[in-house]
Amino acid sequence: MRFSPNIESVPFPPISAVKEWITGRTFTAERPLVDLCQAVPDFSPAPELIEQLKPLLDDPQTSKYSPDEGLPEVREAVSAWLTRRYGNGPATAEVCLTIGASQAFWLALLTLCRAGDEVILQLPAYFDHPMALGSLGVVPVYAPFNESRGGIPDPTVIEALVTPRTRVLLLVTPSNPTGAVIPPAVIDELFDLARRHDIALLLDETYNAFLPPGPSPHSLFGEAGWQKHFIHIASFGKTFALTGYRAGALIAGTEVIHQALKIQDTMAVCQPRLTQHAIRFGCEQLDHWVTANAAMMQRRHDHFVEIFDAPGNPFKRVASGAFFAWVRHPWSELSGWAAARRLAMEADLVCLPGEAFGPGMEPYLRLAFGNLPDARIPVAVERFRQFPL
Repeated sequence: MRFSPNIESVPFPPISAVKEWITGRTFTAERPLVDLCQAVPDFSPAPELIEQLKPLLDDPQTSKYSPDEGLPEVREAVSAWLTRRYGNGPATAEVCLTIGASQAFWLALLTLCRAGDEVILQLPAYFDHPMALGSLGVVPVYAPFNESRGGIPDPTVIEALVTPRTRVLLLVTPSNPTGAVIPPAVIDELFDLARRHDIALLLDETYNAFLPPGPSPHSLFGEAGWQKHFIHIASFGKTFALTGYRAGALIAGTEVIHQALKIQDTMAVCQPRLTQHAIRFGCEQLDHWVTANAAMMQRRHDHFVEIFDAPGNPFKRVASGAFFAWVRHPWSELSGWAAARRLAMEADLVCLPGEAFGPGMEPYLRLAFGNLPDARIPVAVERFRQFPL
């Protein structure tokens, strides 16, 4: 059987590759595995959300298709939720419910790009994005990582990368993998850049519910004509602890949604109704629960930073946020893959290598500490601090 040359050039999913290292290994209560590989909330969905869903399982309607873009009342709830968080929000018609944020990204990509087009990404870049680009023959153009900026994009640097083939500027904020948050003023500059060059600013804001208290992440939904140059990727999997439900949304102008629905119908038809009902309940009823979890995650972050940054740690934290830390490992002679494998095999600690997030990232590792309960954070950090060099 012959495969597409595009797909053969795409690397294997890094989380699966790393997890293979520990397949069949036995861990003990005295020496448990510390898993910093994948960002999954360690807490369960809100009990009241689960209770809300239980009777729906007996309703035959729950097992049926919904409209491709989702149930109107759910899309309205998402619109209202975004409006509360951003001060302004999309209309209901500008919301398309998707199978997680990943499918929302694919819908945007397939709607906007063809093979040979270019998409600008900021290094380090969330690995699923260049994997998807490579699958389609779309060319990733990487803005270099500046450690002194902690991965915050530099609009001047990015503008220099724009060519006639550029279709999209793709950014993740808060960042996966660094946790860094792009300041609103920088987002405004990048939106102006997109307008000047007639390209799309595509923001993946999967972790927006875990931002510390403060001003709105940005004001783009309040810009006149935002629909011409701005697309928002939403995820409710982390927000409501529903990662397995695959709860995402594509937020864009109605012209984009109209074109994306051609792909939606052939790819997934619709988001499962049970997931839609979970999203609606979360958006309408769980603001207090989300706020409490965001505060808890911020405390975990601060606890992690305090003990990780204490003198004597050979690993250097470069950037961090609610779920992630981006760290420089101490072995100049080792790639990120080799460093991560050493930690897995010798310290029973799994994390992702920097190379999974783009070229030139060999000196770094991504730690997804946000899935650790408070008591496990010191255990994880101690394995870094005590690792024999």
